[in-house]
Amino acid sequence: MAAGYAELLRTRHAARLLVGTLIGRLPNATAPIAIVLFTRAEGGSYSLAGALAAAYGVANAVGQPLLGRAVDLFGQPRVQLPAAVVSALGVVWLALAGAGSTVAAYAAVVVAGLFTPPLEGGLRALWPSVLGGREEKVHAAYAMDAVAQEVMFTVGPLLVTLFVALWSPAGALLALNAIGVLGALSVVVSEPSRRWRSAPREAHWLGALRSRGLLALLGAFFFVGMALGSITVAGVAYADDHGNQAVYGWLMAALGLGALIGGVTYGARQWAGAPERRLRMLVALLALGYLPLMLTPGPVAMTALAALSGVFLAPALACAFIVVDRHAPAGTVTEAFSWLVTFFGVGAAIGTAVAGPAVELGGTAASFGVASVAGVAALLVLMVTQRVLATAGPSRAVAGSSDGVSGGAREVASEASSAG
Repeated sequence: MAAGYAELLRTRHAARLLVGTLIGRLPNATAPIAIVLFTRAEGGSYSLAGALAAAYGVANAVGQPLLGRAVDLFGQPRVQLPAAVVSALGVVWLALAGAGSTVAAYAAVVVAGLFTPPLEGGLRALWPSVLGGREEKVHAAYAMDAVAQEVMFTVGPLLVTLFVALWSPAGALLALNAIGVLGALSVVVSEPSRRWRSAPREAHWLGALRSRGLLALLGAFFFVGMALGSITVAGVAYADDHGNQAVYGWLMAALGLGALIGGVTYGARQWAGAPERRLRMLVALLALGYLPLMLTPGPVAMTALAALSGVFLAPALACAFIVVDRHAPAGTVTEAFSWLVTFFGVGAAIGTAVAGPAVELGGTAASFGVASVAGVAALLVLMVTQRVLATAGPSRAVAGSSDGVSGGAREVASEASSAG
């Protein structure tokens, strides 16, 4: 398994782009906890801290597809780096204004969230040109990308804690965003990023959203995000029930470990058959893994169930990236991937909001039930729209090439030749 990923990373530019993107995304991955810690350190209430973190998340969800469309139109360096700088300046504004001025604090987090650069979609747009357009390598890179996300979202909160201990919550905010700008800079000055051009696109105000297949996929992953968001709240309730907050950390770590194992295993082999059909199977297994969580057994067994529930997350995400490639209209690849990030994030936010009342009304099991219902809903969306997803549009472009010609635009001749 590791040998396959090592081979990918030995490809020229691949390791630099992956690491640079992960570092560039650190501010986004750590923003919720960093904003909460900063607000509390400034004397703000928990309500204000949560509201500021939510405002950042909403602004980020709005900004990602807009900036993704700008990347498709104007190229990566002209959008990614300026956006990273403006986002970091929003954090500087927050650090200087503090939590005393509510209006300034809200404005600062909105600027920081709105201008978060779409590095995630940008990396996926670069893979075809970096890997020579070889479909099996691109698909393996998507799996590696999904695994790397799990590592980042595990390490990110630990870095916040470390930086707060070394300096202060304000210092942690500033340091993480400075590191993020350096990560974005590393990506945009690379040769693949500078030379990448999106495929020619049809002028349409809906952009990537005019693809019915993409809309179906986004609808499904809204519910996947909702499931994950509800688990974060349900895990807290479970830890409270057992009188040990450390249990929450174990549950979340197990969830991440399961996703890592699943992602590495999935990316270790090539998969025959249509990715849309495979995605339905993976989401069905993902939904099935959420159901036992409602049993809420003792901490040891619950930790094992949490790991099991995460096993099919990274494979489902990796497969979804392939489906985005196949259904994004020509010239909209970065925007399409950014919409996936947005729908997933909005779903997670709603899942978090719904799980809270579920705990109060039906207890911890009910809050885990939200994840189960959301997982089933994701599967139902894919089942209902399988005819739409079965036919990729005529403009199945994955990305522009490094020389300005559509190197990623390729037709998948038959479903049987599609590899994951």
